[in-house]
Amino acid sequence: MPEQPKMIMAFDFGTQKMGIAVGQQAIASVNPLPLFPMKDGIPQWDQLLKIVKTWQPDIFLVGLPLNMDDTESDLSLRARKFARRLRHQTNIETWMVDERLTTREAREDLAHYQQQGRGKSIAADSLAASLFIESWYHTPYGVKP
Repeated sequence: MPEQPKMIMAFDFGTQKMGIAVGQQAIASVNPLPLFPMKDGIPQWDQLLKIVKTWQPDIFLVGLPLNMDDTESDLSLRARKFARRLRHQTNIETWMVDERLTTREAREDLAHYQQQGRGKSIAADSLAASLFIESWYHTPYGVKP
């Protein structure tokens, strides 16, 4: 596994929208970003690369949507393709992380934020991407796309 990256960017891949979050490993911070629009699973690469350039991550985490029995779905294959293209476009180390149950957990977290009046601008998909980063802080494990 890679050594302590400084800045991590995570993606919760989707065909219509994608959640994005960034985190700084040194202080274990996590920051969900606004949803990124997708067109049939394809991002506007020039817009996405602007976001990457702004944050200058050392590593990417892309959620791998597995079925509960560990099998892969069509969405898994599309997420892997996105991760490979992201790696190819940026030359930044890219890992796939198990995203099972993160969307459910993110929705629960979001409900908590909304009860506090803080969740209006946060999307569950970006919160899910944040969970990938938090998990990585504790257990830096992933698979290659």
